Amino acid sequence: MPASDAPAAGITWDLGDLYDRPDDPRIERDLGDLKQRAVAFERRFRGTVAGEERSAGALHAALAEIEAIYEGLVAVLAYAGLAFAADTRPPAHGALLARAREAATDIRAHLMFLELEWAALPDEAAAALLKDEALDPYRHHLVRERDFAPHRRPEGEERILELKANTGHRAFSRLFDQTMSRLRVAVAGEDRTLSEEEALARLHDPDRGVRRVASEGLTGALAAQEPLLAFILNTVLADHADDDRIRGFAHPMASRNLDNEISQEAVDALMDACDRAAPMVHDYYRLKGALLGLSPLYDYDRFAPVGEVGTIPFDEARRTVVESFSAFAPRMGEIVHAFFEHRWIDAEPREGKQGGAFAHPVVPSKHPYVLLNYLGRPRDVMTLAHELGHGVHQWLARDRGYLGASTPLTMAETASVFGEMLVFQTLKGRDLGPGVLLPLLCGKLEDIFSTVFRQVALTRFEQAAHEARRAEGELSAERLGEMWLAANRPMFGDALTLTDGYARWWSYIPHFIHTPFYCYAYAFGELLTLSLFARHLEEGPAFAPRYLALLAAGGTDRPEALLKRAGVDLTAPGFWDGGLQVVADWVREARRLAEASGAGTG
Repeated sequence: MPASDAPAAGITWDLGDLYDRPDDPRIERDLGDLKQRAVAFERRFRGTVAGEERSAGALHAALAEIEAIYEGLVAVLAYAGLAFAADTRPPAHGALLARAREAATDIRAHLMFLELEWAALPDEAAAALLKDEALDPYRHHLVRERDFAPHRRPEGEERILELKANTGHRAFSRLFDQTMSRLRVAVAGEDRTLSEEEALARLHDPDRGVRRVASEGLTGALAAQEPLLAFILNTVLADHADDDRIRGFAHPMASRNLDNEISQEAVDALMDACDRAAPMVHDYYRLKGALLGLSPLYDYDRFAPVGEVGTIPFDEARRTVVESFSAFAPRMGEIVHAFFEHRWIDAEPREGKQGGAFAHPVVPSKHPYVLLNYLGRPRDVMTLAHELGHGVHQWLARDRGYLGASTPLTMAETASVFGEMLVFQTLKGRDLGPGVLLPLLCGKLEDIFSTVFRQVALTRFEQAAHEARRAEGELSAERLGEMWLAANRPMFGDALTLTDGYARWWSYIPHFIHTPFYCYAYAFGELLTLSLFARHLEEGPAFAPRYLALLAAGGTDRPEALLKRAGVDLTAPGFWDGGLQVVADWVREARRLAEASGAGTG
């Protein structure tokens, strides 16, 4: 349990809007009712899309019913996942998660025929149905389903794939979470072992000795689990390769790109632009080394504070976030206020709790929940703003229904990064001298580097790992470490030295396990948001309604089309260079502030 004086002690969520407890009898009752509805759905609608009597009205009725079934099913899955994330230790939490996933597989088996019938429909017949206004609420969903048509398998095979996923990728994903939530880090000088989150927080300590021993302790804890973590990653890599072969995807990133509604060429353009801009990262870390008086600068120095940094109470973080969101748009402030008032946030770090942070949309008829591990650092305030940005997006899009609310990952990170920018702008706009503004700007730059350049490096590692697993077979931990260092070194150049122990740090990244190739979406979202935020600063209050409309649109159109409504053209030549130029300007501003504050810049 956290100490009673911890910054976010007692800030836990209330899952009662879903279910009361893991053995709540309503869970089994609801799963039973949903199974009956799924069976009845299959009896009523099987063949109605494939048959000659198909109509837009019948397809609308089928989609409305399947949406209602998924509303109930995902609510159960969400509760099971949230309870497990809050505490992975109780056997009842793991058992409920397994039960919910198995029940979902059974229920989906009676529903999947609809998407397969739709995908198999001739183009002319599908186009004729899509012209009917009755299908307007589901049009983009239906178009997306046909995008995946070449990769669908016959229904019997689809049922087997869904069934085996519970003992395949999903099982190893759960094993990874359990392993990392139970990881204990022995750190020299500490009278107790630390969690992963607490050890990572020590990397922000002003004392280099504290940072070094925390890094060494985490490396040692990861080394102790390395055989298991390497096996989990290898299994996920192999499972992904099997899926690609079965579904006919040409390369490891193809399925994620299709889901993100983006081409490989566009992803390459984004990552190549970031690679070209890496010298600005090198320039910044040279400046930071001079400011800290450290040479060489090591990986455990990346987040060393520049200037004095105190602990920020959770109530102060709350006020800052609510103020920032409200100043941009009162409606956003109201939504964020509800998260705090109704206990939709779990922020206290504690033993057994999942590390990291996320916002779970649950289902449109309920509300999102936010998890983070708040330790009172400035970046924890940004994390709170980030996840509440997701929460606002999910809340505003809920009117689109279950099939229309979700966005691809490329758009999903836009609102979260925008939330961070709102908080940063609030802090930056206060009457701060160079000695206070410089640490604030340095912290923001380091967050951007983590969100853009580091996520590109993580994606480069994933590309290498997936390709190597297919070409070489099972990869040793040492081989994974080699690829990890090779992917990360270009970001820092000669401005920062990666220690030998850092070769093991691939092993704690959850996205590699849960959602392969998620990471480039962070870079996409950050640079896109810089463009959106620039428009906000140029246009003032006139921009807010268009931005809220963009969020409220959810996933009802392609990202390119939605963004054009907000005045952003993703296809413009050099689009990504514009966002990167903003970051480069901030690096130069940091150097000017360093000179103004009298700090040594080398």
